[in-house]
Amino acid sequence: MHTSSPSTAATSIDSADLQELTNAVATAFSQRGWTLAVAESCTGGLLAASLTDLAGSSQWFERGYVTYSNAAKTACLQVSPMLIEAEGAVSEAVASAMVLGAQLSSGVTAAISITGIAGPSGGTAEKPVGTVCFGWALERADASNHITTTTAHFVGDRQSVRQQAVVFALRGLLQSIA
Repeated sequence: MHTSSPSTAATSIDSADLQELTNAVATAFSQRGWTLAVAESCTGGLLAASLTDLAGSSQWFERGYVTYSNAAKTACLQVSPMLIEAEGAVSEAVASAMVLGAQLSSGVTAAISITGIAGPSGGTAEKPVGTVCFGWALERADASNHITTTTAHFVGDRQSVRQQAVVFALRGLLQSIA
């Protein structure tokens, strides 16, 4: 099942907020005995770095894929080149394929994907700078995968867009497992 709802986030990110979100993810995953993988494009490993800044994260964080190029998305996550060509790398369809690829190839309980345009260039009228697509996959008790996707629009410079995307991804993960 896929859902979509555009969002806009504020430009300032408080490191305490990020740490609080990371701690909440760690607690939730540790208590459940779950594992997590991430597939990142525009954030270039910032999400994985944020998660692994926390001591003990190896108990629940399995791995991160930085698939910045389309070729990497295909090689590492089995995203179809035809899908990328048809929908564009920055699309919910590709975010969905990325998150499923990350989850299946790593054997984790849950996964997150991020693909977007951090800027300052690369945007178009349809997909301006700050457009970021997300995917969350969660294995259900019957071993099926529940996938949700959304697109958010962030404002600010490149670093701000990337940071907002990480916070948004973690909030989305916590909402999906609540």
